[in-house]
Amino acid sequence: MTQHHASDETYLSIDNLWKAFGSFLALKDITLAVKNGEFVCFLGPSGCGKTTLLRAIAGLDLQTKGTVMQGGKDVSNLPPSERDFGIVFQSYALFPNLTIEKNIAFGLENTGRGKAEITARVAELLDLVGLPEQGKKYPAQLSGGQQQRIALARAIATNPGLLLLDEPLSALDAKVRVHLRHEIKELQRKLGVTTVMVTHDQEEALAMADRIVVMNHGVIEQVGSPTEIYREPANLFVADFIGEMNQITSMVTKGGRLSVGEKTFACHEHSFSDGTPVVAAIRPEDIIPHEEGYDADDPNRNCIDVLLHEMEFLGSFWRCRLRNERFGASELIADFSINAVRRLRLGEGRQMVIELPTDRLMAFDRPEAS
Repeated sequence: MTQHHASDETYLSIDNLWKAFGSFLALKDITLAVKNGEFVCFLGPSGCGKTTLLRAIAGLDLQTKGTVMQGGKDVSNLPPSERDFGIVFQSYALFPNLTIEKNIAFGLENTGRGKAEITARVAELLDLVGLPEQGKKYPAQLSGGQQQRIALARAIATNPGLLLLDEPLSALDAKVRVHLRHEIKELQRKLGVTTVMVTHDQEEALAMADRIVVMNHGVIEQVGSPTEIYREPANLFVADFIGEMNQITSMVTKGGRLSVGEKTFACHEHSFSDGTPVVAAIRPEDIIPHEEGYDADDPNRNCIDVLLHEMEFLGSFWRCRLRNERFGASELIADFSINAVRRLRLGEGRQMVIELPTDRLMAFDRPEAS
């Protein structure tokens, strides 16, 4: 995916930001730079601090310490009204007693624009969000998806330098959400507006963001492009939070290999020393199925015999649960394409050979709890 508009100059810069609510630290030493025109998603579980960070950027919840720079200007202590942003909330927050046109015009009216200019701008915005005929209606007459587009039109009405989106799609049903996700991304590219979106939905972040900021317990765990976050997770939290991930208890042995049961596997490079207890991890779609009679003992390949215990049809692939006594009670989950299942005539109860590709088998720190 090519980066449109996004340039290399930093537009929004957050430095050593902390936020405490009483004795609870919601944000701990957050430092982040967002480029001009970039679409960045803050992603993480509930309570990880992502909305608190968004609200600090907007000035709705002032940070306890640290700075926020926007467009080269220190906005750290400015009230929201003096900052240059448009914001869209999960709940649309439209004024129910005002028409759609008046809702959109609301932010334009105290900017010294004339009536004719405001009317023209409102019409332009309704066009932009694909609702040109709806201006005279009231919010309650529109669907949730339409209301959210109007909230978006209102947020960008004054051409703000920064667009802030707080879980804007989470109140909508799945189909509308996927459709709107695409539309918001297109609109953002067209406008070239620097955008920060908060979401707990990994698919949404992967589909929309130029870069994802994965947060947990008030800290940033990793910042990267969607492919980096998915393919090269920095730690087990990121690996586990985004997408499915098999986790096998394992130990580092000589040559950096991972030992599971009696067998050792080559893996993606890591910096753990011999004898370190780790978690070996691989995504279900990275496991390769082989035909019967394939040599599972080839020392150059990470192959292993498994029993295909259970198969679940998920439309574009089969999700298969695989067992081998080496893994103890835990099962491996593998996603095999329909073609592979047909070609290898796979079925429940079959013994088969799978390969764990070296570059897709990763080693992570074992969480203290386990």
